[in-house]
Amino acid sequence: MALLELKNIYKTYKQGEFDVHALQNISLSLDTGEFAALVGPSGSGKTTLLNIIGCLDSASSGSFHLNGNDLTQAKESDLSNYRLFQIGFVFQAYNLVPVLSALENVELIMVLQGRHHKERRERAEHYLKLVGLQDMMHRRPKALSGGQQQRVAVARALATNPRIVLADEPTANLDSENATALLDVMHELSHEEKTTFLFSTHDLRVMQRAERIITLSDGQIQKDETNPAAVA
Repeated sequence: MALLELKNIYKTYKQGEFDVHALQNISLSLDTGEFAALVGPSGSGKTTLLNIIGCLDSASSGSFHLNGNDLTQAKESDLSNYRLFQIGFVFQAYNLVPVLSALENVELIMVLQGRHHKERRERAEHYLKLVGLQDMMHRRPKALSGGQQQRVAVARALATNPRIVLADEPTANLDSENATALLDVMHELSHEEKTTFLFSTHDLRVMQRAERIITLSDGQIQKDETNPAAVA
């Protein structure tokens, strides 16, 4: 059974007197452990699709199943639980809490999950080390560069052990060395822990690593193909 399954998804917004068709007839499934990328020009619907998959927005029509559960008409309380326990987010704007340190930012979601302090601390330290920030754990976001904040956001998403990680331009502010290291970490998790990754990206470095590339244009899937040239 697919971890994620979308069928005939449409998303329409009102803009004044006009309807804006952000997504049109999207059907898509992702299996456990997939390492996939959404690509396409700005305005093609990538972020809208990520928001629907992440239970941050709802479709105008169509069906949505996650981990075998029908979320098409789910209550907000149920969607909130899915966001908290099964989905990891890497937002393009980072969304770090400015008064918390990097370590505390990574721990925050686990606090909401009710995990024990010792487990939270160990997992937060582990994932900050994985993304190369072991010497910056106690710095607040304003004392970190944009690329460092981005890596904190990635560590926060990974530390909760989600079933799926949704990442919107996760390497946009990283140099080649840090981008490669970060993709190595995520690729390893997809294979060893069977975490599913779905990236929205314009970055060729991500596209080269993605094992599946889904191309959007004007709110529709134009191509959905495996990437035989994916760098292991």
